[in-house]
This record gives sequence, structure tokens and C-alpha cells, in this order.
Amino acid sequence: MALLILTVAPLLAALASMAVRKKIMALEIIAMIVAPLEFAAAAAIATEVYREGHSEYGAYLAAGPLETVVLITVALVGLAAACYSIGYLREEVRKQIIGFSRVRQYFVLFHFFLMAMFFAIITVNPIIMWIAIEATTLSTAFLISFYNKASSMEAAWKYLIINSIGLLLGFFGTLLFLTPATDSGADRFIDWHALGESASSMNPTLAKVAFIFVLIGYGTKVGLSPMHTWLPDAHSKAPSPISALLSGSLLNVAMLAILKFKIVADIAISASFSRSLMIYFGVVTITIPAFIIITQKNYKRLFAYSSIEHMGIITLGFGFGGLGTFGALLHMIYHSLAKSVLFFSAGNILLKYGSTKMIKVREVLSVLPVTGVLLLMGFLTITGMPPFGIFLTEVYILSAGIADHMPVVIVVLFMLLLVFAGFLRHIVDMTLSGNSSTDTKPGTIGESNYLTVAPPIFLLTLLVVGGFYLPAPVKSLITSAASLING
Repeated sequence: MALLILTVAPLLAALASMAVRKKIMALEIIAMIVAPLEFAAAAAIATEVYREGHSEYGAYLAAGPLETVVLITVALVGLAAACYSIGYLREEVRKQIIGFSRVRQYFVLFHFFLMAMFFAIITVNPIIMWIAIEATTLSTAFLISFYNKASSMEAAWKYLIINSIGLLLGFFGTLLFLTPATDSGADRFIDWHALGESASSMNPTLAKVAFIFVLIGYGTKVGLSPMHTWLPDAHSKAPSPISALLSGSLLNVAMLAILKFKIVADIAISASFSRSLMIYFGVVTITIPAFIIITQKNYKRLFAYSSIEHMGIITLGFGFGGLGTFGALLHMIYHSLAKSVLFFSAGNILLKYGSTKMIKVREVLSVLPVTGVLLLMGFLTITGMPPFGIFLTEVYILSAGIADHMPVVIVVLFMLLLVFAGFLRHIVDMTLSGNSSTDTKPGTIGESNYLTVAPPIFLLTLLVVGGFYLPAPVKSLITSAASLING
């Protein structure tokens, strides 16, 4: 039943939001009812999977350990984003940036976005998963262009075109993977289990070609380089809570698609092929943003390039395999929480300073005391400083590659050092420096309202606790998911 709730609840919320007339509070109430319900459903699924190994609803919805790891992360970030959206949009309405119709449009698309992600995770059919991920592109394109500015419209079109082309390649790879199952003459609904059963009879060359298409196709959605060019524009132009969902949830859903096809490909051919490709894309995806971060001038684009870098680290972990796979899955969770903290902080800064240019943002610690602390803590977390969890996951990932890929590990360590140096320079200038090159006056001291600080504080608390203590159920789910991926 919990699996059904995850697909029906956001749909009903979107339809109910469409029907609302003139009452912004009604839209907020719908969001505050549905978001906790979705998280409770995800928690119930996680509990069932932890106890029984899987969760099913009929023949079309199911979740195992791998799906559950992504599902609970999406639901958690979705809950935080729903709460933050209320406070964030209230301030934009108060400043007359947007009106009721825009708020209603936001929440309708917000619920559709979550529904598409949930459905992509729990559907058992590869084609339906592709349709659901494509649906995330359509819903978020309108959210990226939410403010109807020329730059936002350009970012939305860029996002739409590049991701649609990428997903088209992913669809072609999907069809190639389906070939053995359809050729067998089976009349039953083709699910991931049937795909795995038929993989052993798949032509190895065909399997390699299919995985390459899948990796490039869905890798475009993940933000792997050099297919990442849409991501900085999209994440920087979208409303800040949507930026958090894009970085903290959508990238993980697209990575889940790659991993599920990797499991199938590894049955058809040796795992060394998929791992080699993922190591290559991982290194490239870490290297390119590492240099760009140093010279970045927009703090939302800075966080977007950081997302690209971290998806490279995660991809590298899956490429190394073994302990690296466990580290990569745990890294996905920590990155989602940390990046949401940073984008929520970015939203508070934007509300106060009215600009995303770092040169116009100074003395954040004095002007926005809570947000300033969140920004500093988010910086320490996302750059992998001890004792935060990302430090541990990066140790897991890199230690998995030391034996066989020492040159790669050395290159990655150097890139991580560059990222830290670039981030340190920008964050210090924003939080501590008082030498602004503009006459921008941030106004009164303090955050806008409690709903813009409570969600990031909550996520940061989870990050701090998670750096010292990993609950046994979470560790068990990640371990089981890693075993599936490693084969």
C-alpha cells in the first residue's frame, strides 16, 4: 500500500492544488499534509525492505534495497523542500516578485516532479522508468523558467533539449537491452527480473553497445561530463528549493537507472567493462568542475558545479567496486543532504541580497547569522572535511581504487584539493569579507522567517549525526544494495 501512496498522493496533491482559487494558504496546507505522508510511506517501505528484503504492490510496483536507498533520500529532501518552499515563496509574494497564480503553478509542478521521481524509482518496467524520468524533464523545465526572465527561459530550453536528446539515447540503449527478452517469445510483462534472466543469452557486443548508450543517455541527466552543460544554468536559474531537489534527488534517480542497467550488463558481460567506463567518466566529471569552481562568480552556479563534481565521485566509486560501491551509495545520501543545505542557504541569501553574484554578497555571518553558519558548515561538509560523513565516504571510495588504480586516485586527490581551495576562497569572501564592490544594502539583520531556516538546520543535524553514527537499518540497506551492484 505504501508504494501506491507514493504514486497517488503527489498526483492528488497536484490536482488539488490546481483546483485552489485565491488561497495561498490552501496550497501550503496541501503541501504540508502530502510531503510528510510521502516520507512516512517511504519510511514504511524502507522498514519492509529491511525486514523482508523487498516490497511489492501488484506486478508493477516494487522496491529492493537499491531502490529504497534512493527512495528514502528523495522523500526526505522532498519533505524539507516542501517546508522550505512555503517560507521562501511567502517572502517572494511579500516582495511582490510573484503572485498567487505563480505560487499555484509552483506547487502543482512541485508535486508532479516528486510523483515522476517516485514512479521512476519503484516501477518494475524499464520503459516506464524512462517515461517517468522524461516526465521529470517536462515538469522541471517550467520550474527552471519560473521567473520568465530571458536567462531563465534560455536555461530551461537548454535543459529541455540536452536532456531530451540524452534520454533518447538512453531509450535506444534500453531497447537494445530488451531485445533478448522480447526475442524469447515471452508474453509476460518485461520487468527488471526478466531482463536479468535474459541477460546471459545477450550478445556481448550488443550488451556493450547498449550500456554505452544507457550510460551516456542517463549520464546526461546525472550531469556526467562532458554532457553536464545544462546543469549549471538550470540549477542556478530555478527557485532555490527546486535547485535542492534537482541536485539532491533527481541526479540520484538518474544514477539509479544507470546502476540497474549496469547490473544487467554485468550479467551479459564481465563487470570490468562497465567499471572501466564509469571510472573514465568519473575522473572527467571530477576534473572539469574542479577548475571551473576556482573562477566561479555566481554562488548558485558554484553549488551546481559542486554537484557535478560529486556525481563524478559517486560514479568513480561504482567504477572501483567493492568498498567503493558502499561508499558511493552512502555518498549519494550525504551529498543530497549537504547540497540541499547549501541551496536552501543560497535561497536565504538571495532573498536578503537580491543577487546571485558573489561579489555582491558580503558579511553573511553578520547579516544572516543562522544562514552564515549553515553556509560554513555546508562548505565543510561538501568539501569532505572531517568529521563529516563525506570525508568518510571519499576515504572508502579512494581506498577501493588504490590497489589497481593508483594514478587515478592521485589525480582525484589533487582535484579535491583544488575544489577545497576554490570553495574556501569564495565562502570566506561571502561570509567574512566586508569589502563589497557595490552599494548593495542587505537591509535588516536576520533571516526572513523560521520556515527558511528550520529545514536546512534539520538536514544539517542529520549530516552531523550521520558522520558519527549510521543506524543499523540504513547500513544494512546500503550493504545489500552494494552487494547487488557488485554482483
